[in-house]
Amino acid sequence: MSVNVNRSVADQFYRYKMPRLIAKVEGKGNGIKTVIVNMTDVAKALSRPPTYPTKFFGCELGAQTQFDAKNDRFIVNGSHEANKLQDMLDIFIRKFVLCPECDNPETDLHINPKKQTIGNSCKACGYRGMLDTRHKLCTFILKNPPENEPGSVKEKKEKKNRKKDKENGSGSGEAGNHNDIDAPDVVDGDDDDDEDWAEETTEEAQRRRMEEISAHAKNLTLSEDLEKTLEERVNIFYNFVKQKREDGAIDAADKEILAEAERLDVTAMGPLILSELLFDENIRDQIKKYKRHFLRFCVNNKKAQKYLLGGFECLVKLHQAQLLPRVPVILKDLYDADLVEEDVILSWAEKVSKKYVSKELAKEIHAKAAPFIKWLKEAEEESEGSEEEEAEDENVEVVYDSSARELKVETVKPDKPDEEEDYFDIDAI
Repeated sequence: MSVNVNRSVADQFYRYKMPRLIAKVEGKGNGIKTVIVNMTDVAKALSRPPTYPTKFFGCELGAQTQFDAKNDRFIVNGSHEANKLQDMLDIFIRKFVLCPECDNPETDLHINPKKQTIGNSCKACGYRGMLDTRHKLCTFILKNPPENEPGSVKEKKEKKNRKKDKENGSGSGEAGNHNDIDAPDVVDGDDDDDEDWAEETTEEAQRRRMEEISAHAKNLTLSEDLEKTLEERVNIFYNFVKQKREDGAIDAADKEILAEAERLDVTAMGPLILSELLFDENIRDQIKKYKRHFLRFCVNNKKAQKYLLGGFECLVKLHQAQLLPRVPVILKDLYDADLVEEDVILSWAEKVSKKYVSKELAKEIHAKAAPFIKWLKEAEEESEGSEEEEAEDENVEVVYDSSARELKVETVKPDKPDEEEDYFDIDAI
């Protein structure tokens, strides 16, 4: 069965298809592993080596990976469901396959080992730019460029091996053949780089290249933000979104906002900040207006959905008279817009939390939500329980200071079993 390469595109006639991932769990105990049966076919559809998405899974899951290309076996240690890996593949595709300009997957990666950069070009729209190389997978890509990429590690090794073979198997009579082999690899790489990125000398091409260089330099400078505390990074993101809103550029800035959250490693908390800045007492209309902004964070991300519910509670507190009576209707709006999944809502309903509002107000919100929760349960009677919650960070949590109307990060000790659970936790995406 095939699926759209960009699964956010629902068009059944979308031309770019890939096979759905097939995962097979093997072994037991400490030796358990997940074999991605059709990784070669999936990677071929993405025009990427099969080692890249496999290694990406390992980076995201904190698991070791194994590659046996000869026997077509690509393995991630541990037991992992195919659906979970498929969702993770969507993230890989967004980061390393889709064009950031046109969302088209007809892109190529261009590796420059000397400069430690990864270029990205799109055959569809002509975009050329640089990938952000902070993700762990980029280290692997730089060490293992695509086989057809000039200057790749494999090509260099083959050159050296051919040189050794000729030196060991022949005398000075074959010395003339060494000229091609002895050409410095770095020079080869630079020539290829010039051919790819400096082939045009028009004023427009020069302007475009200067923009790419500026953007790359900016990324290097902004990477220092990752060294800052979580609270500082959250505030940077808050101010970024706030500035977009004040500039009147918020409507078309959904991609930029997601990219900034990913850069600052605060993706899960994105909906909480967006709720503060984009919602007010007219939230029902604003859910429709900014649905795309929230979907970029909430699709297949339960933690982001939990933060969205936390942001909703904060909003009810700010506009209590108008929103408290409409709690069940607004929750249904969020549910119908696919911003919050059923199991996340039901899990939220089970426990009254005072993370964002007072315990008394939280109880009122839950009481008002009861009709919708009842409807949700009855509508899904055949469903037996929800999936287990992901492991939550025990030491760091985000809380909302209602007096200052700002986010703060606190370090806490684990509560006693009777104490209220850490419902909304920090977990870097």
